[in-house]
This record gives sequence, C-alpha cells and structure tokens, in this order.
Amino acid sequence: MASIKDVAASAGVSVATVSRVLNGHPSVSADARERVLAAVAALGYRPNAVARSLRTDQTHTLGLVISDVLNPYFTELARSVEEEARALGYSVIIGNADERPELQDHHVRNLLDRRIDGLLVSPTDGGSPLMLDAARAGTPMVFVDRWIPGVDVPVVRADGRAAVRDLVAHLYGLGHRRLAIIAGPAATTTGSERVEAFRAALAEYGLPLPDACIGQGDFQAESGRRVTEGFLDLPQPPDVVFAADNLMALGALDAVRARGLRVPDDIALAAFDDIPWFVHTDPPVTAIAQPTGELGRAAVRALVDRIEGRTPRSVTLPARLVVRRSCGEPPTPSPVQRSTT
Repeated sequence: MASIKDVAASAGVSVATVSRVLNGHPSVSADARERVLAAVAALGYRPNAVARSLRTDQTHTLGLVISDVLNPYFTELARSVEEEARALGYSVIIGNADERPELQDHHVRNLLDRRIDGLLVSPTDGGSPLMLDAARAGTPMVFVDRWIPGVDVPVVRADGRAAVRDLVAHLYGLGHRRLAIIAGPAATTTGSERVEAFRAALAEYGLPLPDACIGQGDFQAESGRRVTEGFLDLPQPPDVVFAADNLMALGALDAVRARGLRVPDDIALAAFDDIPWFVHTDPPVTAIAQPTGELGRAAVRALVDRIEGRTPRSVTLPARLVVRRSCGEPPTPSPVQRSTT
C-alpha cells in the first residue's frame, strides 16, 4: 500500500505539501496540487483516517443512538441522518437502545470512547446520569425526536399537538365520543406529551378521558396488543383507540382481529407516526405523520454546526394528520369513467 512519502516522491514535492493538498489548504500552487492529485490517483493512495484523527483530534464520525431500530420511524430517521452526514463529510455509527435506558448508556459510553466528534440521541428516558454528564462536559450533542428537559442541548423534533387536535376534531365529526389512548412511556417526553395533547383536545369538545381509557404502553407492539385487549374487556369499550406510536397501533390491530372484530366496523383505530405499511393494511390506517427525513437532516446540520464552531439552533417542525379509512371515514369515490364512444 502506497504511503504519503511515496506520493510526495512521485509528485516531486514535500510530504508537508501532500498533506496540505489532501486537507484542502489554499496555500498550495495549482501546479503542485495537480501533480499531487495525479500521484494519489496513480498510486491508489488512501489517507489513514485513524492517524489523521490523532493529529487533528477529529474523526469525522458521528454517533447516533436511536430508541428502537425495529420501529420504522427510527429506521427512516437513521437513514436520513446517515445520508445527510455523508453529504457533509461525516460517517455515522449507530447504536440501538431497544427502549432500554441501560442499553442506551452502553452505546453512549462506547461511542464516546471511540472519540466521535458529536452525538445524536433520542433519549429513552430523562434520568441518565451519563447523558447529563456528557452534556455538561461540553460534548457536542443534539437530541432528536425526544429530549431531556432542562438540559442545554439543541432539540430537533416534531410538534404533534396541532395534528392531535385535528385528529380529535376528525373523530368527533365522524360521531365518535368514547376515545381511548395507548400511551407511550411517561418517562419519555413524547410519551407524556402525546397523552396531554390528546387530553387537551378532548376537553375542547367536552369529552372526558377516564383512567380506564388510558393504557400504558412502551412504544412496542406487544404493549399495544395487551392494552387493546383491556379496552375490549371494558363494560363499555371505546369507539376509537388512538395508539401513540406505529408499533403499538399494529399490536392493537392484532388484538382486534384476534377477537374476530373488524376495524372500523366494531372499533376504530388511529395512530401517531405514519409508516408505509399503513396504506397496505385493511383498512388503511388514519395516522399522524412526522417529517421524519427532514428531522434527521436538520439534526445532523445542527450537530455539525456545533462541532465546527457555529451556533446550532433547535428546530421544531409540524406533524400532520393523514386521513384514511380506519376510523369509519367514507370511501373515496372512484373517478368517473367517461365514455369514448
């Protein structure tokens, strides 16, 4: 394998000149730059990223800790993070917390040990001492989707409150009056925020949210199934189950079908976090969609700003209601076929 000395000898310049060319330094003449780049191409030289990081104290690597890689929302988020990071000259190492705080901290610790330049995290809860210490120590960090209140770290997230109000208005307009929610973990900001947004929206229509109609889930499918079974066992089951994430909605759908019931004929279903699968279920699921790709890209840009000495900013983007047919919506009329005779 060719070394930087081989490139310098082939190009007829010093090793320092080769280094300046490879790092984009403007002081090198056009002729010397051309000779160095030609030698790099001819010799197949590849700079040693590890050695370079030791000299510059940068690895051009970001860490991303997501809550659950099996959740399609976080899968799409990770993809957009990786694409934006690559466009800005960074690579990404991903850790899957599986909604477990101890596993989250394991990944954060390992990533910091690898000397990453910055960290993107969707916290599984707000009480991680390691996360708090890292933020207070000045580690370049951005929270994405979820955040830890009171920690001075930029947050990139979606605001779903207006979309939840739109959903409740939509359900009320369809005649639904008994609404229930499968909530996410109260220790997460998204878990608590979605319940409070739902409660506030119901109050605008004078609708209660009894304790029996709040089921505690964990953002995973099995909890959606378990909570929905409890709702179906109530003396007066709800008209609608609103699942606070997509996996819990799929679990709810399984529970309804296991009882031999149909959505929306026997009970309606809506979800937070739209996913591509929802258009293929029978019926297609009415859902609140977050701008997932843009959240990932904005989070990377904020983190790179912090790493490169610029002032990062928090970003809040709106979620939106996507109406389909799982809540008793009338079918969309087919286009009228005109005769050609």
